[in-house]
Amino acid sequence: MVAGFLWGLQFPVIKKIWTSSYVLVAGGYSCIFLAVFHQIVGIWKYQKWAMPFVWIGMNSITVYLVHNLVDLPKLANRFVGGPIKAGFGAYGELLVTVVVLGLSFLLCQFLYRRKIFLRL
Repeated sequence: MVAGFLWGLQFPVIKKIWTSSYVLVAGGYSCIFLAVFHQIVGIWKYQKWAMPFVWIGMNSITVYLVHNLVDLPKLANRFVGGPIKAGFGAYGELLVTVVVLGLSFLLCQFLYRRKIFLRL
């Protein structure tokens, strides 16, 4: 990560065009996050908070398909669209996105508890 930022002094860190300095910075952050989560989940055994990630990991293909076939944003708009969304002003779209995420988590939890997994 440090090498990427130092290289960024000569060759700018630009995400859109994936400059090599950006790749070094992103890779550095990824390594740091991997080490931190390995320490927390793997070594210290604090695992309960990470269960939603397990649900999504076990059903990622299913969530992707449901999101595209059912159109979850449209469904979320049925729940919190209209006056509710307008009541949140500029944060109305954020509310819809949070509802989509919540629906995805509920679906994943439902499938995980019943041991239903789509595998290819």
